[in-house]
Formats: sequence, structure tokens, C-alpha cells
Amino acid sequence: MKNFLSNLFSSFTKSWWVEISTSQPRCLYYFGPFDTEGEADLHKAGYIEDLEQEGAKEIQVDVKCCAEPALLTVEYTEPSNVTPAYSSN
Repeated sequence: MKNFLSNLFSSFTKSWWVEISTSQPRCLYYFGPFDTEGEADLHKAGYIEDLEQEGAKEIQVDVKCCAEPALLTVEYTEPSNVTPAYSSN
């Protein structure tokens, strides 16, 4: 019962998250949760530094108040069987 109430309560509350997207690798990362926007801002530099040390490129950062993401790391893959909508043939 405690788990149920905890999950129910968390679905109505929102926390602050650091959302970071990178182009190489093509990923979306969420770091948090934080109680305040200021707390999230305080920690974002460390996350950026870690990703830069791992070789991430074109890092974009956003601090947002939202529900907990379903996944904390999302890795995008390029579709291999996509054909152009318009061809020059």
C-alpha cells in the first residue's frame, strides 16, 4: 500500500531536472531530481564536464520542472532503411 501511495503522489508532483542533449553520441540525458531550479543549476556544470570528458559533442542544456522521465538516458539510433520522400530520378 505504501508503494502505491508513493507512486500516486509522485505522479502529481514535479521536480527539477537537468535535461542534456548531445549530437555525438545522439542522446538525451536527465539528471535529477532536484528540489529547486537553483539546485539543478548548481549541478549542471558537473554533468556537462563529465559528458565533455567522455567525448560528447554539441551539448545543449535545459533545466526544467517536470514529472520524472520514464528513462534517464535515451540513445537515438539512425534508421537504416529510410528512403527519401523525394528523389531526383
